[in-house]
Amino acid sequence: MDRAMIQDWTDSIVLLKFDQHRDVKYQVYRESDRHFLEMRDVDDTHIHTLELPDGMKLDRTSYEVLLRYVLLDVVAA
Repeated sequence: MDRAMIQDWTDSIVLLKFDQHRDVKYQVYRESDRHFLEMRDVDDTHIHTLELPDGMKLDRTSYEVLLRYVLLDVVAA
């Protein structure tokens, strides 16, 4: 498995609904020609791993938007 780090673990405060937030950390890595965003809680509990679409592979602002999407629409669902 050919794995390369694109962005090492980065802390982020994700704003949720109604003045709530969640502290998370995330990393972005590549395996072969696929890119992934992995989210973990601050205590290192895995939250979700998402394969990045082509248009978001190297756009850091997109990573932050995806964090909120995952927490609101994927994890909370």
